[in-house]
Amino acid sequence: MRASSVASVIFVLGALTTCAGASGHATSLPLREVARVALPGPSNRFDYTSIDPTTNRLYIAHMNASRLITFDLRQRRVIRSIAVAGVHGVIAVPELHRVFASATDDHAAVTIDAETGRVIARAPAGSYPDGLAYDPVEQHVFVSDEAGGIETVLNAKGARIATIALGGEAGNVQYDAGSRRILVDVQTRDEVAVIDPRTNKLIKRIRVDCQSDHSLYVDSVRRLAFVACAGDAKLLTLDLRTMKVTQAADVGSDPDVLAFDTGNRRLYVAAESGDVAVFAEHAHTLAKLGQSHLASAAHTVAVDPRSHLVYFPLEAGSNGRPQLLVMKPA
Repeated sequence: MRASSVASVIFVLGALTTCAGASGHATSLPLREVARVALPGPSNRFDYTSIDPTTNRLYIAHMNASRLITFDLRQRRVIRSIAVAGVHGVIAVPELHRVFASATDDHAAVTIDAETGRVIARAPAGSYPDGLAYDPVEQHVFVSDEAGGIETVLNAKGARIATIALGGEAGNVQYDAGSRRILVDVQTRDEVAVIDPRTNKLIKRIRVDCQSDHSLYVDSVRRLAFVACAGDAKLLTLDLRTMKVTQAADVGSDPDVLAFDTGNRRLYVAAESGDVAVFAEHAHTLAKLGQSHLASAAHTVAVDPRSHLVYFPLEAGSNGRPQLLVMKPA
């Protein structure tokens, strides 16, 4: 995920929008504000998030504060803040009762006991570890080393067991349950690399027509992947049955984090520009529901498919301090 920090002034737009095609330009967001909750720490950059539905916890990487925040979704309060140096990526793995995070400033990946919040393992993860993905079959965690251009593979205990060279900068990484493969953006090659997690070998490269494919989300059920292009502000739909791009849409400048609501099939694309785009998934296509500037630095997003609530960590909210903006579909 991008490491530059931006200033913060918030403008919330919550009106219902009419539907538009994926290449259309609906201007408002189909979201309404529900709550704002104060977050601890200084007003600086947040990064990836992850929800554990079994404990109703949201994990928020407060990157420039070097803290991993644990947030209770039901009570809407912060439970704890864990020291993780330069934390970028985070993924909760309920079946292991573990949380894995990239400690970028320490060039490491850490394993955290989900119950106690204690760091129980640490492993080298390249020069700039960033996003993470979990393979539930092999019970392995994949960590993208953005600058080093590798995937680091951890076992369930958090020990490094393999590294996989990508031949270019590593973007986001996702597990595809349909093929039991790992997909990872190779953003300096404009490719999506396919890894066999049983052998930890790169087995295929898929060329995508975009500049710097940084972000990725896989909808395994409908055999689709969504690829966000940081260099030219596009969102591509990749058909995983044919490995062909079938659709392109405009999004905010320098798109960063993607979140997908599996319940109502909405895709949220948060950009470094502070613009958020919302799409509805129909069969094998996307339709844009709206796009608007939400807030400066609103480049990261999480969604709970049970409640359909959408969470935006803001480095400076309505009071100029860190806030978690909670919204719901209009």
